Amino acid sequence: MANELDCDLAIIGGGLAGGLIALAFAALRPEVRLLLVEQGAQPGGNHIWSFFDGDVAPKDRWLIDPLVVRSWPQGHEVRFPGLDRRLETPYNSVETVQFAVHLTRLLGDSLLTDAEVTALSPNGVTLADGRSIRARAVIDARGGGDLSALRCGWQKFVGHALRCEAPHGIDRPVIMDATVAQHDGYRFVYLLPWDERTIFVEDTYYSNAPDLDVPVIEARIADYVRAKGWRVEVIHREQGVLPVVHGGDFDRYWPKDDPVARAGVRAGLFQPMTGYSLPDAVRFALWLADQSLEGLPAAARGYARAHWQGGGYYRLLGRMLFGAAQPDQRWRIFARFYGLSPALIQRFYAGRSTIADRIRILCGKPPVPIRDAMRTLWNPPA
Repeated sequence: MANELDCDLAIIGGGLAGGLIALAFAALRPEVRLLLVEQGAQPGGNHIWSFFDGDVAPKDRWLIDPLVVRSWPQGHEVRFPGLDRRLETPYNSVETVQFAVHLTRLLGDSLLTDAEVTALSPNGVTLADGRSIRARAVIDARGGGDLSALRCGWQKFVGHALRCEAPHGIDRPVIMDATVAQHDGYRFVYLLPWDERTIFVEDTYYSNAPDLDVPVIEARIADYVRAKGWRVEVIHREQGVLPVVHGGDFDRYWPKDDPVARAGVRAGLFQPMTGYSLPDAVRFALWLADQSLEGLPAAARGYARAHWQGGGYYRLLGRMLFGAAQPDQRWRIFARFYGLSPALIQRFYAGRSTIADRIRILCGKPPVPIRDAMRTLWNPPA
């Protein structure tokens, strides 16, 4: 019947995690008949994903490199009161348009768009238009799950791509410009120079609440731009809210009796302290492509649970950030961190901090009151 589709693997959600899984299977398991099901008009949504060179292992770069639209081999910089630092690690960006074009070209009829899912099971999917999908395995990559099971702070942002009347003068990404006035927690501005007259400006907050007051933040972006003396036209807008997880119950977030495999943020596969998911999305996609489709829910949950257990140190740092530091002083934690070695910083963002790294991050003069830090660690918020 025309209303019944059949495949080996149905991937629900065409964001970063789902898209990378589809690309990994297309390249490594071409015999697997897959469907990538996206509720929007195109995969990827409205995002820019960026990563440092060290975030993805050289042997795995083949998966993400075709999606990269801009790279900065000259490295990046950070700015804090009393600290300006250039780091040599190259930086790269993936944008929605290239992501969607690449997936559409590679997957063809295996990509379903404008396809809203109303129900799913380990072996089937029901769509709002009445179609159904039969599959040997289903994986749910539709973004965040039950966040009430987690203790979170929030990284939230509004970004504008700007076309400037004259060269803007920024020659490399500025990952954090924290010399700005502090509001709603730790605030910094993130800059990506696309060319000499085009720049992406994102106003970002590490906040206690997920509320995003877009008009207020857009006004702050405009103030920042005026202070730089740039005369601009806005050519692109985006916004988002990411969980910064500092506690919670994995078994509530992904219950043992949930029979459907998960991926991406829905599986808890992100760096807890930053909400940063691209390195984990690459690693998981390639791991998944090496698994049997039979028993996939249990295998995927086991992978995600091990990732949760391995993230305990980063959740501890999150508790200190949100529980011990006064909101307008949180920038001091990041300023101290960015005074450490570039290799340590790189491993941190990739979620691969060594034991020595972890000790080094916590030792020395604390950037938050030690009594408050200890109280937070012994008595985490409910």
